Amino acid sequence: MTQTLKTKVLIIGAGTGGYVAGIRCGQLGLDTVLVDGGDGLGGTCLNVGCIPSKAIIHAAGKFETVAKAAGGGTLGITAAAPAIDLSQTVEWKDGIVRKLNAGVSALLKKAKVKVIKGWAEFADAKTCVVKTDEGDIRITAEHVILATGSEPVELPFLPFGGDVISSTEALSLSEVPKKLVVVGGGYIGLELGIAYRKLGAEVAIVEMAERILPLYDKALTDPVAKWLEKHGVELHLGARAGGFGDGKLSITTKDGEPLQLDADKVLVTVGRRPRTQGWGLENMGVAMAGPFVKIDQRCATSMKNVWAVGDLTGEPMLAHKGSAQGEVVAEIIAGHDRIFDPVTIAAVCFTEPEIVSAGLGPNEVAGRDDVIQSVFPFAAIGRALAIEAGEDGGFVRVIANKGDHRILGIQAVGQHVSELSNSFAQMMEMGAVLEDVAGTIHVHPTLGEAFHEASLRALGHAIHI
Repeated sequence: MTQTLKTKVLIIGAGTGGYVAGIRCGQLGLDTVLVDGGDGLGGTCLNVGCIPSKAIIHAAGKFETVAKAAGGGTLGITAAAPAIDLSQTVEWKDGIVRKLNAGVSALLKKAKVKVIKGWAEFADAKTCVVKTDEGDIRITAEHVILATGSEPVELPFLPFGGDVISSTEALSLSEVPKKLVVVGGGYIGLELGIAYRKLGAEVAIVEMAERILPLYDKALTDPVAKWLEKHGVELHLGARAGGFGDGKLSITTKDGEPLQLDADKVLVTVGRRPRTQGWGLENMGVAMAGPFVKIDQRCATSMKNVWAVGDLTGEPMLAHKGSAQGEVVAEIIAGHDRIFDPVTIAAVCFTEPEIVSAGLGPNEVAGRDDVIQSVFPFAAIGRALAIEAGEDGGFVRVIANKGDHRILGIQAVGQHVSELSNSFAQMMEMGAVLEDVAGTIHVHPTLGEAFHEASLRALGHAIHI
C-alpha cells in the first residue's frame, strides 16, 4: 500500500545544493522532506567527486614525494622505493566519505529534515512517488526544490563498462593501471590523469581542442602543460577518440592520421550533463534553457513554487554554487527577501600545479584599453621557494579597471593556490579596489603575498620585483 506524505518543502537530490537547502529549511522551521536518489548524502561531490578525488590526489602526491626521495634523494632526504596497495588507499578514501556522510546525516537530523532514500518520479509539479525498499511513498508539497545534480557524459562509441570508465570508477580502482588513456583534457581528466601518473601509471591524454584546459587562458595552463611534458605524459591535442577493443584505443590525430593507443583503462572525462532524465521533469511544466532548467535570480523556475539549484541550472557546475543557491531558496521560502546574484564564483583546478580563476580573465578583456593587468611570479615569493613552489612558472594575476581601480578578475597558477581562492572571491564580492589589497598587511611568509605584490605592481610600485 502506498504511503502518503504532505510537506511544506520537498527537496529532490541530496547533493551539496539539496542537503544545504534542507538544513537551512530546517533551521528556519520549515517542514522539509529530502529525497536521496542514489549517490548518497552529499551527492556526487562528497561521494564520487570533489572529496574522494582530492583524497586520491593527496595520496598520489605523498607517493610521488617518496618516489623522488628514492630516485636519488630530494632536499637531502633519501628513502627506499615506495609501493602502493591502491585497494588500501581506496578504503582510506571511502572512510573519509563515510565519515562525511554520517556528518551530513547528523546535521539533517538536527535540523529535523525527514530523509527518504529512493527514486522520485513526478506526476505533476508538486506531486511525486518515491520508490523505496519499503514500498512507494506519495509526496505532495507546497514548495519543490530540484537539486538532481549532474552525471558524466558518455560517448556513444565509448560506452561506460569494463575497462572504459568514468571518474566514478577511476576513484575506486583496486590497482594502478599500467597504461591509462584519458579522453578529455578538461579539469576532471587532468586531475585524475596527473594523480595516476604520480602513482606510476603511463598516461596519455586525448583532447579535441588544440591545448589542455581550453576554457582557461594559455598563460594559466602552460605550467600544467610543462608538468605533463616533464613527467612523460603523452599529449594528443586536436585529436579525436574512436572505439576501444583488445586493449587499444583508436584515435585520429590532428593531422588526420589513425593511431592505436595501448590502454589497460580508458577514462572518459568529456564533461558532465544535468540529470534531467528518469524522474518526471517533463511532467512538471518548467521551462528549459537548453539542457538546463531555466531559473531567475531567485532560483525560481517558470512553475510557481518550484525552485532549482546546482548543476541542474547551468554553468558553472560547481558544488559551492549549488550550496549558495540552496541557502537562498530556503530563505526565500521562509519569507526573506533574497536573490542569487554573486559578483563571482571562483573555480579551482586541482592539477599540478593548481589553477584558480575568479571574475574576468584576459580573454574577456582582450582589446580593452580601460583595464590594468598585472602579474607577479611565485619565483619572487620566499614562502613559495621554501616549499618548492616557486620554480614551476606559477603566478598571481590581477585585472582591474583603469579608472577607479575596481578589481575585475584574479587568477593564479601554482602549488597550493587553491587556498587563495576564498581571498580572491571575498575581495571581488566586497567590490575591492587595488588600494584595498595593497593596503592590507599580508602575512609573511605566505603565498598570499603574491596577491599583494600583484596589486602593488598594478599601481606601479611593487616591492619585490
